[in-house]
Amino acid sequence: MDIVYPPEAEEFRAYVRQVLAEELPADWAGVGAIADRAEALAFYESWRAVLARRGLLGVTWPVEYGGAGLSALHQVVVAEELTRAGAPTGGISDMVSIKMIGNILLLWGTEEQKKHFVPRILSNEHIWCQGFSEPEAGSDLAGLRTRAVLDGDEWVINGQKIWTSQAHRANWIFVLARTDPDASKHRGISFLLVPVDQPGVQVRPIRTMNGDSDFCEVFFDNARTAADLVLGPVNGGWKVAKSLLGFERGEEASTMPILFRAELDRLIELAQERGVAQDPVIRQRLAWCHCRVEAMRHLGYRVLTQYLKGGTPGPESSVLKLFWSEYHQAVTSLALEILGPDALAPEGRGPLRTLRTDDPGVPPGSTGSWTGTYLNARAGTIYAGASEVQRNILAETVLGLPREPAVA
Repeated sequence: MDIVYPPEAEEFRAYVRQVLAEELPADWAGVGAIADRAEALAFYESWRAVLARRGLLGVTWPVEYGGAGLSALHQVVVAEELTRAGAPTGGISDMVSIKMIGNILLLWGTEEQKKHFVPRILSNEHIWCQGFSEPEAGSDLAGLRTRAVLDGDEWVINGQKIWTSQAHRANWIFVLARTDPDASKHRGISFLLVPVDQPGVQVRPIRTMNGDSDFCEVFFDNARTAADLVLGPVNGGWKVAKSLLGFERGEEASTMPILFRAELDRLIELAQERGVAQDPVIRQRLAWCHCRVEAMRHLGYRVLTQYLKGGTPGPESSVLKLFWSEYHQAVTSLALEILGPDALAPEGRGPLRTLRTDDPGVPPGSTGSWTGTYLNARAGTIYAGASEVQRNILAETVLGLPREPAVA
């Protein structure tokens, strides 16, 4: 397949390259090359402000809400050029703030909600986290127990959420809560927008096996939010949540393969550095990875075509989520095998990204980055819906196979 971008996309590419030339330091080698973790985090935040100022965040969002009003193809161009330069495509929390809640606000929000929240997402005044999973409602999300009761002009929320990524950095959380306890399992759930900075919300970071504490648990003890901060209809939050999960699984379909390609290029360079690139078994496994990344890229182009025709992510987004999460576990396992015993005593900082790939521009031989990314990849087949859930969605919703027997 010969992918040729139209002239307007190439004109935009020239603008992105101009921004990179003007804004990045002269000796820039990539954010992954910044050895000090605090310094790298500081660069992420300063660079995000640059992207917002130069119109490279919310590229596809309407101009009236602070976006650039361009197409999904322009978003792909941004990802291509920033990855090539070893620069982040956004802030640490933007996977939730921009990709998830930002897109859902534009799809389901009232005009007042869009005007209030969307510009504040772009400016980073509002940093969001996701309040979906609970200790007994993970893959079975509809079994959630967090409740919200309307008290005058406010919702009063009680319950617990877990695996709430970046909650310790967020000042807003979108929460699925049961607002009609007498309704059936998938009904009576509302999608609430809740401020974190209040006495009724407690955030506790959870230390994970990679040494980070980006996953958190969040407790609601008579927390409050305004009655009109419901996204979509009251008791109709399950449909909103399904839309959001579609964006979480599929919105990056055309941009994620760019990051995976860059990561695989680093792995091939690592194999060459370690003198194993000619080993027939290693070559075969690298070829397998190459084929998977290329398949992912073309799956992304298919999703991109749907976007350009005005579509939104549907159940077919489960194909890509299942594909990349299982691929990433395999490719990072190969990286550790190439590193050999060095992987047992990693050196250098780990990745700042706890989700998806490592940092762009990281040196191929960074044992700290590979081991950290390997550990992060273990969660890839769980978050955003476990692989078993994705297979059920594809079987039942896409292929039309009989549904599994319901459990009471």
